[in-house]
Order: sequence, then structure tokens, then C-alpha cells
Amino acid sequence: MAAFFIAQYSVNDPALYAEYSAGAGPTLAKYGAELVAFDVAAETIEGEPPGGQTVIIKFESTEAAKQWYHSDDYQAVVGKRLAATSGFSVISQSMHAG
Repeated sequence: MAAFFIAQYSVNDPALYAEYSAGAGPTLAKYGAELVAFDVAAETIEGEPPGGQTVIIKFESTEAAKQWYHSDDYQAVVGKRLAATSGFSVISQSMHAG
């Protein structure tokens, strides 16, 4: 069952975030991930989001998403995103096998 890593945040340190992006992008292919959406100004229609930047990455399964997230490659750079942004991320399963 497909799973999605979804992050929404505001970028507080653009230079550090750029370093994160340069390092994080190459980690996706190794885990069969597909970047579905990268929107720096997502439109909020309900509630109070932490920021307008939204990222959605599709994985084959929740296990694949967690393998990527906890991999040495990604862990080497994720601290830069956490330091450069304010927001949240989740892993959400698809309701169907597509």
C-alpha cells in the first residue's frame, strides 16, 4: 500500500534550508520515492498551518518511507531542515494500492 511523507512548514533560514535540499534530494531515488508536490505557497482553506511550504513524497509503502527517513543518508541532512524550518511532517497511508 502506497504511503506519503507530507511536510508543511515555514522556512526560517533559507541558506540552511538550501543546504538541506541539496543533500536530501539525492536520497529519494535510492528508496524508490516520487516527489508528488513541492509548493512554496500552498493555499490554506482551513485552519492555521505552520507555513505555506508543502512537500508530498510518495513511497511504495510505509515501511519504505520509514527506511528512507531513518536511513543514514537522510539522517545526515534532516537536522538542517529541522533547524531551518518550523512545522510538521507525517507519513500517511493510501486507501488503495495505487
